[in-house]
Amino acid sequence: MDKDYYKILGVGKTATQDEIKRAYRKLAVQFHPDKNKTKDGEQRFKEVSKAYEALSDPQKRQAYDQFGAAAFEQGAGGGQGPFGGGNPFGGAQGGQYGPFTYTYTSGGGNGEGADFGGFSDPFEIFAQFFGGGSPFGAQRQKRPTYSITIDFIEAVKGVEKQVRIEGKTQKIKIPAGVDDGSRIRFGNYDVVVDVRPSAKFQRQGQDIVSEKEISFSQAVLGDVIEVETIDGLVKLRIPTGTQPETVFRLAQKGVPNPRGSGKGSHYVRIKISIPKNLTHQQKELLKEFDKEGSSKKSWF
Repeated sequence: MDKDYYKILGVGKTATQDEIKRAYRKLAVQFHPDKNKTKDGEQRFKEVSKAYEALSDPQKRQAYDQFGAAAFEQGAGGGQGPFGGGNPFGGAQGGQYGPFTYTYTSGGGNGEGADFGGFSDPFEIFAQFFGGGSPFGAQRQKRPTYSITIDFIEAVKGVEKQVRIEGKTQKIKIPAGVDDGSRIRFGNYDVVVDVRPSAKFQRQGQDIVSEKEISFSQAVLGDVIEVETIDGLVKLRIPTGTQPETVFRLAQKGVPNPRGSGKGSHYVRIKISIPKNLTHQQKELLKEFDKEGSSKKSWF
């Protein structure tokens, strides 16, 4: 039975392309042989790469969802896949790179529009972790690669860090808007950024998502509240009759684009706090509230 590509990457079948990319980058780093010394590390690395190649391309993903891994294999004797024309996704290249046997199939026969999880080609990961060149054409100069861990706010705001590399103390500037797994070139070496998650904010691309709890009376009557963003406190108007899980958008309050201008948005999801302990007067008022509204279908 074919292995499930979604399970290999640890994502659901409804995962977005961004979620698939993040899962691939994390697993590729985890299982590359330079860091993973277990017996199955090499095999897992191959499986992760193969799964990502299939699921990162919408056309290939659709074929996999319909036919499984057989969509990418040639049939014995006839050389025909389930599409009746061999490989339906264009020309393929392959070969040996160190201990790995690889196959790379371009999306349209010319390699245009391909997405390799943030690497410039599908085997830049070899250059990152092992040094040396890409299996395709020109050799890359060996570039040492280091990792640095920064806080969530440092990632979205940018930060200057003092590091010690090859016995020398130097400063490196992390640009605003970098994400977990971002790779930055400094002089003759590269730095891969690990970002600590935030307890307050969740990042989705250039957007920020947070939750804000308001009282029952604020939801019913409306109010103006303060919401914490990466740029500080901002005022948000809560309209009368706001429902639980309502989401408000704060434009241009998200993460800066590290490769251009503009920012994402900040989305605030409303949670409503239901009081547990009420005074006698509060209970009577609620009873009156309920009695007065009994003739109506709904207060909302």
